[in-house]
Amino acid sequence: MDDQARAADAAPPILAIDHVGVRVRDAERALAFYNKLGFHIVYEDRSEPVLIVRNRDGIELNLIVNASPGEGSNVLLDMPDKHPGITHVALRVASMDETVSRLRTLGIAITEGPVALGPRNTSVFIRDPDDNVIELTERAST
Repeated sequence: MDDQARAADAAPPILAIDHVGVRVRDAERALAFYNKLGFHIVYEDRSEPVLIVRNRDGIELNLIVNASPGEGSNVLLDMPDKHPGITHVALRVASMDETVSRLRTLGIAITEGPVALGPRNTSVFIRDPDDNVIELTERAST
């Protein structure tokens, strides 16, 4: 057994991504945007600045409402120095054509794409009001 197989056997069984935390500045503005993507509040923490939002398919985001005021650039993507960190979240969509059409109808700007990423994926990129990057990706069936 090689080192990689041993490490896999020793790792705790991770079943899925449970949620993604997204830092935002303003709860109302963030909710208006994420509502357009089909997310709604399921829990608001009274002791921490966290809003849990979920869509009808069970995808969950934690909106962490404590970002510092600033000019709105994304420090992980828009600055010349590249710092470690999670740069974006990718959400699977059923149809790229329908997604692009609905984004246009909702007035959500596509910042990149549609672009083919690998042999089976087509993606578009959008940004929330705090410049957090969201990739919407269609995976073609094999």
